[in-house]
Amino acid sequence: MSKSSKTSPYDSDLDAGPANYTPLTPLQFLERAASVFPERISLVHGERRDCWRQTHERCKRLASALQRQGLGPGDTVALLAANIPAHYEAHFGVPMAGCVLNSINFRLDAEAIAFILAHGEAKLLLLDRAFASVARQALAKMAHPPLVIDIDDDNVAEHPRIGFIEYEDFLRSGDPAFSFVWPDDEWRAIALNYTSGTTGNPKGVVYHHRGAYLNALGNAITWSMPAHPTYLWTLPMFHCNGWCFPWTLAALAGTSICLRRIDAAHIFQAIATHKVSHFCGAPIVLGMVISASETERRPFDHQVEIMTAAAPPPSAVLERIEAQGFRVTHVYGLTEVYGPATVCAWHPEWDELPPGERARLKSRQGVRYLVEEGLMVADAETLRPVPQDGVTLGEVFFRGNVVMKGYFKNAKATDEAFRGGWFHSGDLGVVHPDGYIELKDRSKDIIISGGENISTIEVEGVLYQHPSVLEAAVVAKPDETWGETPCAFVTLRPGLQTTADEIIAFCKSRLAHFKCPKTVVFAELPKTSTGKIQKFTLRDRAKALG
Repeated sequence: MSKSSKTSPYDSDLDAGPANYTPLTPLQFLERAASVFPERISLVHGERRDCWRQTHERCKRLASALQRQGLGPGDTVALLAANIPAHYEAHFGVPMAGCVLNSINFRLDAEAIAFILAHGEAKLLLLDRAFASVARQALAKMAHPPLVIDIDDDNVAEHPRIGFIEYEDFLRSGDPAFSFVWPDDEWRAIALNYTSGTTGNPKGVVYHHRGAYLNALGNAITWSMPAHPTYLWTLPMFHCNGWCFPWTLAALAGTSICLRRIDAAHIFQAIATHKVSHFCGAPIVLGMVISASETERRPFDHQVEIMTAAAPPPSAVLERIEAQGFRVTHVYGLTEVYGPATVCAWHPEWDELPPGERARLKSRQGVRYLVEEGLMVADAETLRPVPQDGVTLGEVFFRGNVVMKGYFKNAKATDEAFRGGWFHSGDLGVVHPDGYIELKDRSKDIIISGGENISTIEVEGVLYQHPSVLEAAVVAKPDETWGETPCAFVTLRPGLQTTADEIIAFCKSRLAHFKCPKTVVFAELPKTSTGKIQKFTLRDRAKALG
């Protein structure tokens, strides 16, 4: 704990010590949940039911077993797994041993996984056997592969074993009475998360105990979560450590409903069966819910809270889903800020507005999280804030306790990201008169046509209003006359048809004509594992159109 020079009587002889100062860590949330609510259900997975006492014991066993394996402070433990109990347990057991958890996107190819394991210096890999094939390929590419522990999940017994021991046997080798050592410094690393790496090798984002603790509580406060929520794991736990929700749920002694397969039928079944109160997801998850068939739906008689992020959800999508018994909270963030770091904080008086206007307001990215100290939209070079006119474009910047330590073994990228004392997001937006920010595009996605800036998000918002459109993405297409023009890639709703000319005419009735797509392509949209549309792939397709 840093101290300034003693210039006040309030500082004299009033030092931090064991009685009044402890480094912040989310690990204490698990300890408290097990102590106060030992028999409350912590995890549900198929027929399995674990209580907080059991989860606490299993995490202690994991930490003990890791230490007996020779791992300790600063060692990286990688994990490749679906949203299963072992994945949740690793969020506590790994850092309880002093290690750093590197949860890897299981949809990556072998080359990317091999890079992450090597660059992150993983000493051990916890492997869900469903992904044994790609893991084996990745390990074969490494000069010094980590040890592997197989996780036999209920539904994947047919997959091969490649590890030296199975996860449950490994836990049995650990001490259930293990007493973990509290981090001596809250700045110690707790997790390593790799960015998508769409323009080269991914960068390793390092989280610290302090940030994980604060954003876990920030989630609960921002979402007004009550004690003992029932949370459905539609959001991958590998994505920004599940937006810090593994730690949030321990803080609230909630119940995690694990979900290996994410689709409309399983979502509705879980909501109806377990009385799910909350879940998170990208707009693709909202699309699943909106477009669910009658056979996939299950009736439920309670309101379900959804937190959504990634691409800004079009107001038309928000309006449709809230008409079906769900209430949406819109957040925004990046891997570098522990997941969500802004929220479209809702004003009760907005409830009286027409549905379309409510949805338009809710589609904004909003204001900073309570635990984020600084948020601004500013000129990318001068860092001078833009006026709050809802028009002037600038880059979104963050500052505070829920910004990453930096990029692992990449000082140059860290220095660039923190230039001027702010984290540079690379996202472009405006600030409205009420102080709420609204994203307009990634800096790399903005279309400059004839010298005019075109926000792809604005055009996509109009496309989503078309009754036949299920999904839409807009990218720049090279043009000899204008430099670039908008090209729309559209997925239609099942059973509905339209034409490119009709889509263009629809946009022209709602947008300035220079902003309207000049080209429309009907196709399935390529996505990342977290539901983000891969615009770099679409840009390549647009270039190939000639």
